[in-house]
Amino acid sequence: MLRTLQVACVDKSLRSDNTTAAQAATIVSQNVNVIDTTVFVMESTMISFRSLSCLLLVVCIASQLFAREPKEFDKDVNYDEARLPHYDLPPLLLTAEGKEVTTPEEWKNVRRPQIVSLFSNLIYGRVPTPAYPIKTEYEVVKEDSSFMDGRATRKDVRIRFSNELGTCDMLILVFVPNDSPKPVPCFLKHSFNDTKSNDFDGSTTQPGKLKNGWPLGEFLDRGYGFVAVYQQDLVGHNEVSFLGKIHKLFYTQKGQSFPKAHEWGVLATVAWGGSRALDYLETDADIDASRVAVMGHSKMGKAALWTAAKDERFAMAISAQSGCAGAALWRRKSGETLKKMVTRFPYWLCRNAWKFVEQEDDLPVDQHMLLALMAPRPVYVHSGVEDTWADGRGEYLSAYHASEVYRLLGKRGLDTEQSPPVGKAILDREVGYHIREGGHSIEMFDWLRFLDFADNHLKK
Repeated sequence: MLRTLQVACVDKSLRSDNTTAAQAATIVSQNVNVIDTTVFVMESTMISFRSLSCLLLVVCIASQLFAREPKEFDKDVNYDEARLPHYDLPPLLLTAEGKEVTTPEEWKNVRRPQIVSLFSNLIYGRVPTPAYPIKTEYEVVKEDSSFMDGRATRKDVRIRFSNELGTCDMLILVFVPNDSPKPVPCFLKHSFNDTKSNDFDGSTTQPGKLKNGWPLGEFLDRGYGFVAVYQQDLVGHNEVSFLGKIHKLFYTQKGQSFPKAHEWGVLATVAWGGSRALDYLETDADIDASRVAVMGHSKMGKAALWTAAKDERFAMAISAQSGCAGAALWRRKSGETLKKMVTRFPYWLCRNAWKFVEQEDDLPVDQHMLLALMAPRPVYVHSGVEDTWADGRGEYLSAYHASEVYRLLGKRGLDTEQSPPVGKAILDREVGYHIREGGHSIEMFDWLRFLDFADNHLKK
């Protein structure tokens, strides 16, 4: 008798820069999406050693699947450029009243606020005004001035939010190069790794890296600080209840237990946390809070873009393979789509976004407008050739179309609709981009390009 075991696979957007198969399996246990991978195991009243070995082999093979790009197996996803639908992008420089935007002042005072409002109410969700004022407290709970063999000072900073409805904490990690003049510019990264774990200890096998693989030493050598903000301190990865963390402090109605349809989903909550981390950095004498680049990979890349769009204090934004709801255009419907996202992760966006499932052409925005909200600040987009789920071509086109606003503001964007050659980075303007060989990850090539781009803009 044969029993069918269906192997669950995890969405690309779940995976961090360095997620192992074991970590992926843990994530999958919470967010299961079944695909047509079937393993047959013979039932027996007794399991011999050989049978057990075979079963362990099956588990190992299955775990390897988690390290790949599982959504590549979805049968109803289009990756063929020849099969893309015709689409027309919403105009960037035309107001809701139909007036053409021709000056930087009109962009700043009229069109930009309109676009922010559309994204707030229809895509990511608006942060409500809490019924009771929220008190914010900072505490450096631990400081190590000899981190990474004395190259950096590490600060573990607790940020506590409280009001009459409850308390919620986030723990950010601040790494400051010891040998650089203060205050230093820095990168703030939305992280899949828990800041309370040992993932942020120095690696014992890879000098200059953290245990999670981040090349902290490269940042220290170039005079940058680095800040880690954990995505799940304020909201769960695939939150469905919104009762246990930060949302409870914001409810305005008695008995309310869920955000309203136009209010913040998971990504907007992560973005809010990034801004609160920047609030702290403004009090830290070691960090130049006017030169902070916010970045993230995959789901965190989506959050990073919305963080910088909403909070103009951030000097730069870096999107690493953010794809759907990040840098990629909705209307291309290539790789991950709105339907795929809200089916697996219904509350990453606000509930109003559900109205546009398979109706993306009805959206009054597309993601080139999100990137345009960065202007005139530098923005960098990174894609991978094999990361078709994130639609690298759609990410590039989004950056290209956003360049229209940069030109209006006297900055240089992307000049051509043609994507650059694989491995060639565009670094010499306010809209940067590269696509490299490989899949859904941040490789050393990518880290170094982010630093090169920052050198061109944050150190001027």
